[in-house]
Amino acid sequence: MAAYLIYRAHVHDADAYRAYMERTPAALAAFGGRFLARGGQTVTLEGRPETARVIIVEFPDLAAAEAFYASDAYREAIPFRRDCADVQMVVVDGVTP
Repeated sequence: MAAYLIYRAHVHDADAYRAYMERTPAALAAFGGRFLARGGQTVTLEGRPETARVIIVEFPDLAAAEAFYASDAYREAIPFRRDCADVQMVVVDGVTP
C-alpha cells in the first residue's frame, strides 16, 4: 500500500535551502519516491493560514519511506537544511482498497 510523506518547512534562507533541494530528488527516487506536490501555492480552507512550504511525496509503502529517511544519501542532505529551515516530516499509510 502506498505511503505519503508530508513535509512542512519554514525556510529562513532560500539561497542556502537550494543546496538541500538539489540533493533530495535522487535520494527519494532511489526508494521509489515521487513528488506529488513540491512547494506550490497553498490555500488554507479552514484553520490557521498555512505558512510553510508543503511537499507531498508518494512512496510504494511505509517501509520505503522509512528506508529513504534512514539512507546515507538523505542523511548527507540534512545538514544543508539544518540551519536554514525548520522542518516537520510525517509519513502516513494510504487508503487500503
